[in-house]
Amino acid sequence: MEFKQIVMERYATKAFDSKKLPETKVNELLELIRYAPSSFNIQPWKIIVVRDQTTKDKLAPVSWNQPQISNCSHLFVFCANMNIKENIDLLEQTMLSKGASKESIKGYVDIMINFEKHMSNEQKLSWAQKQTYIALGNALNGAKYLGFDSCPMEGFNPQEYSKILNLPKNIVPTVVCPLGYGTDKPKPKLRFEMKDLKIDFQ
Repeated sequence: MEFKQIVMERYATKAFDSKKLPETKVNELLELIRYAPSSFNIQPWKIIVVRDQTTKDKLAPVSWNQPQISNCSHLFVFCANMNIKENIDLLEQTMLSKGASKESIKGYVDIMINFEKHMSNEQKLSWAQKQTYIALGNALNGAKYLGFDSCPMEGFNPQEYSKILNLPKNIVPTVVCPLGYGTDKPKPKLRFEMKDLKIDFQ
């Protein structure tokens, strides 16, 4: 499937059938998400993969009872990871394990450390959430590429999700993405004209 076709055919699916996605496909999608870009390559996100119906049914009432939560095959909960320093350390160790020398990456690591240490908790959350949305983009287009459907959703209570999923404070639910085989029919895409979006700077 050409990328343009993926973009044009992807839609926010409101109803899924009961058929389960093959785990091989789910793992392929996770791999596509893993390669999403992020600032400094710090990758400040976690993805909670919810498969079991009991948990999905618990999450539905704190998601405004939107049916996608219960009738999807898998629910991806994209979370911002506020423990940025931990990811910087992990990235440093990963680079070293791939053959980089301590001296060659010291400057880059110092830049990341200096960037993180001047951020408040609110700034860390805002920054991590912005990066998380980039990963979501890979999930939406990746799902269509792999032959199934998705629905990005902000309509949920993050605090209640944290309680139900027993998440630590640094892992903040940011956006959810039900996945599965859609049973509804996509409407024609409605978008603004290019003239309403583009500003030419002369």
